[in-house]
Amino acid sequence: MRCTDRFHPAIPDFRDPFARDRDRVIHTSSFRRLEYKTQVFINHEGDYFRTRLTHSLEVSQIARAIATALGCREALAETIALAHDLGHTPFGHVGGDTLDACLKRSGNANGFEHNFQSFRVVTKLEKRYAPFEGLNLTFATLEGILKHSYPYRKPFLSVWYDETFGLDYHPSLEAMIVDHADEIAYISHDIDDGIQYGLISFETILQNDLAAEIDEKVRAEGLERGTKLHRYRFVGMLISHLVTRLIEASAPRIPKTDTILCRTIPATEPSPVGFDAGLATEIKKLKKILFEKLYRHERIVSKMHAGKVCIEKLYEALTGDTNLLPDGYRKRLEKEKKERVVADFIAGMSDRYALKRYREIYGLA
Repeated sequence: MRCTDRFHPAIPDFRDPFARDRDRVIHTSSFRRLEYKTQVFINHEGDYFRTRLTHSLEVSQIARAIATALGCREALAETIALAHDLGHTPFGHVGGDTLDACLKRSGNANGFEHNFQSFRVVTKLEKRYAPFEGLNLTFATLEGILKHSYPYRKPFLSVWYDETFGLDYHPSLEAMIVDHADEIAYISHDIDDGIQYGLISFETILQNDLAAEIDEKVRAEGLERGTKLHRYRFVGMLISHLVTRLIEASAPRIPKTDTILCRTIPATEPSPVGFDAGLATEIKKLKKILFEKLYRHERIVSKMHAGKVCIEKLYEALTGDTNLLPDGYRKRLEKEKKERVVADFIAGMSDRYALKRYREIYGLA
């Protein structure tokens, strides 16, 4: 299958195939619901904080810049970026982990995995055309959503996935770019939100050599620590620094070809898109600081625990009485297992809708 092929015939129009994919993703209900799904901070905490939607837009912007600089397909990178989080549950990674545990306790060994759920959203759960399920996206877009930047061999994937997508191969360069753009976006913007919310101090961030280097550049502009402008410039310079270094390190390794590299680079070969070893080490150290001092902060853990309980209780109630499901989901029960149908319903919820349904079902004020 060629990278621009689709599984179902499509009437040609004036758009690039990947731009057409992008437009289809943007118009989905799943994409709109990202506005009210948690990135790190619960959505209703305030208007300032990132959501899955703003994060996806930020990843898209960074991925487009990198793809253009490296001579890759900007529209393909943009589309993968916009779609990469469509399968995320409410309440961030805690929600996905909780739903995974619920499914496995119910005897569903496959559990829940958000990469695969994103793939299912665009190939099954979104229905926009009468003859088939899904959005009928190009092969390259589907491969990028499924595999991110690394081989994706999971026990729940049938032989068809291996034969179709080559699970022992890297995805396209554009998918690799999105994976790094995702990392750049969440590191920099979680620092921004964490400092704004008072959950991590700038002094803690500066324990990292990379952060200290960026801070020095910002202060050279005459901006004092503790001011909004300093924080804004720090985040902007951090993104710019990481993007520039990624491009510099990757450019010499990018294969010189006009062909989109779907299912062509074996997993045994290193990814051609990546940071130099020294910077990669500093990024890991910075992520460790964020994990220990921000993501495990008492106030975040408390909110995430509430989200975990919400999902557990919703799963219990909906599997116990499927009449609580909307009509469309109840109809699916004729052909599909109850647990997976319930998981799809919960995964598609926004944070606020999940909390609303939880309160309604359990009679809470």
